[in-house]
Amino acid sequence: MKDKVIEISTDLYTFQNKNFDRGVPRWKELLWLVISALFFINPLSVLSGLKVFWLRAFGARIGQGILIKPGVQIKFPWKLTIGDYCWIGENVWIDNLAEVRIGDHVCLSQGAMLLCGNHNYKKSTFDLIVQPIVLEQGVWIGAKAVVCPGVTCRSHAVLTVGSVAVSDLAAYQIYQGNPAVKIRERRVEV
Repeated sequence: MKDKVIEISTDLYTFQNKNFDRGVPRWKELLWLVISALFFINPLSVLSGLKVFWLRAFGARIGQGILIKPGVQIKFPWKLTIGDYCWIGENVWIDNLAEVRIGDHVCLSQGAMLLCGNHNYKKSTFDLIVQPIVLEQGVWIGAKAVVCPGVTCRSHAVLTVGSVAVSDLAAYQIYQGNPAVKIRERRVEV
């Protein structure tokens, strides 16, 4: 017996974000786009202190000792919290349509992506789904790794290069692959 195939047609014309809360008026979001282009995405912008200043000016809660490299994209700084002594590498993309909370001593390596949004592929209207991301203290997200919506990376978890976290990562564990699976324990030497 053959499986019954149900055809659904996606209709992007009917897509609406009417229930999505951007968090600020449109003029503030547009102003952020200009500041972001000049001071964050711009590969010539190397002054972390100036980037921290702008993030705070737009409502981000930022700790001390933050290093932000060139080419970083942050969707909504007013939905961002970063703890103390964090590193954000070149070309990191924080697509924080929902809250992103980054703990102390977290490293986001080059090209890492934190993605708070996705779409409901089961609906013809392709509805937007957003969920927060939490990176607890000491987490390391490897180069070109992806953290998906709703994921919490517990204390000192590691997501290796190019891996994709689709579910929570346990504390002091190292994850690899797509989807990421635990491969071993992380031991931190003093």
